[in-house]
Amino acid sequence: TTALNVISGALAPSEGTILLRGRSIGGKAPERIADAGVARTFQLVRVFGSLNCRENVEAGLAFRPQPLQGAQAHDESERLLAQVGLAGKGEWPAAQLTYIDQKRLELARSLAQDPSVLLLDEWLAGLNPSELVVGIELLQSLRGQGIAILLVEHVMDAIRALCSRCVVMSAGQVIASGPTDEVLSDEEVVKAYLGAEDA
Repeated sequence: TTALNVISGALAPSEGTILLRGRSIGGKAPERIADAGVARTFQLVRVFGSLNCRENVEAGLAFRPQPLQGAQAHDESERLLAQVGLAGKGEWPAAQLTYIDQKRLELARSLAQDPSVLLLDEWLAGLNPSELVVGIELLQSLRGQGIAILLVEHVMDAIRALCSRCVVMSAGQVIASGPTDEVLSDEEVVKAYLGAEDA
């Protein structure tokens, strides 16, 4: 979460460099980083509870590089809601959605920004087993859309299903990086996350 906060501008980096397409974005204001093509979801879901689902997505469309309004915004928000599994729920109050549907809505709003990089902060956390399957399938469906996805996750099934490359951090330090299967079988990773007695 801290890494995503630094990348998205919620926190300023104390050292190091954050590059997007070769240009530094480290320390810039969150809205400037969003303008550069970075969108995110949050560990604790953040929807606009006083708005309906379509209005939540239209808020994202208003802040994309080429903003959409009026009929175009209406049509695109309905398309994005359908893409994440909320077809027909445009008029539903966001505050009355189930937990997984609020996660879907937040994802649709992030996609509305037309990002080149999507940061997902434990997007699958808190889902029951059947919801987890649906969530993984939804994230898999984003492949091929030209979006780089950086996923912070502790659900191993999701990491294996979704990630071609994995970076493991412990106490703020990278302890392993590489192809997912290799990293998850790394002895140091196993010890850090299971404990030496169980490794």
